[in-house]
Amino acid sequence: MTQGPSRVEPIVLEGDHVRLEPMALEHLPGLVAVGLEPAIWTWMPFVVRTPDDLRGLVDSALRARDAGTEFPFVTVERASGLVVGSTRYLAIALEHARLEIGWTWIAPAWQHSAVNTEAKLLMLTHAFEALGCRRVEFKTDAQNEASRAALLGIGATFEGVFRKHMLVRGGERRDSAWYSITDDEWPDVKAHLRARLGRDQI
Repeated sequence: MTQGPSRVEPIVLEGDHVRLEPMALEHLPGLVAVGLEPAIWTWMPFVVRTPDDLRGLVDSALRARDAGTEFPFVTVERASGLVVGSTRYLAIALEHARLEIGWTWIAPAWQHSAVNTEAKLLMLTHAFEALGCRRVEFKTDAQNEASRAALLGIGATFEGVFRKHMLVRGGERRDSAWYSITDDEWPDVKAHLRARLGRDQI
């Protein structure tokens, strides 16, 4: 078996609609400008209400990046140049050819555009075709029906629910629904995502 990379190196992933840039503190004003809408954080593990909360989230992401366990991106709409959200590789285990995509949030004004679909296409392409992954994972709150439907919509396979998996938002118990895409499934998923991007609305 060919040995793949040992870590996720900084890279810009760019498509027709979005550009995923490695997160930096310089992105904080743009994130704050679109990221304080309460609806964004309903299902996230903790609540963001203030610029300081968002600064804490960015600081945590950058620490995880430096430790090699996560790699956070800022999502930029190419047409406007505006920061519209963020996403990450996390639970990175390239020695097992595996990682997770998560911590994804998009400002409400862009949630029904091509932004999320193309971002997933870019991240999955890089994971499978550059990083040599055989498995990409996703998890979400088991009660988050919109997220679960979106994961099925991109072609991920539901694997089950981890009961009482996490404590979130100051102590709430969360059951987590797990999904994945494997390298065997990737060619069909890639074609499906490309077809979806041919539509006006995703």
